[in-house]
Amino acid sequence: MDTVISVRVNKGVKEYAKEVATSCGLTLSAVINSYLIQIATTRRIEIYSPEPMSTKLSKLIGEVEKELKENKVSKKFDNVDDFIDDLKK
Repeated sequence: MDTVISVRVNKGVKEYAKEVATSCGLTLSAVINSYLIQIATTRRIEIYSPEPMSTKLSKLIGEVEKELKENKVSKKFDNVDDFIDDLKK
């Protein structure tokens, strides 16, 4: 027998999650139902919470993006031997 669960969710989160689910050919209800089945089956709850980017990491990413724009990157290699040979130069 099916039942209905009512949950309060941030409107923006709901809309974005619905967009992602739809892009995979799923309804938001199917995604939530699947997650509840996973919890019941594995008896585990996995929650993703992204960590905020540190100032140091943000600075490093900025430096790398600048180098990419200025084409200050190494050339591409087809194999590790060519890469090692280039390092020895």
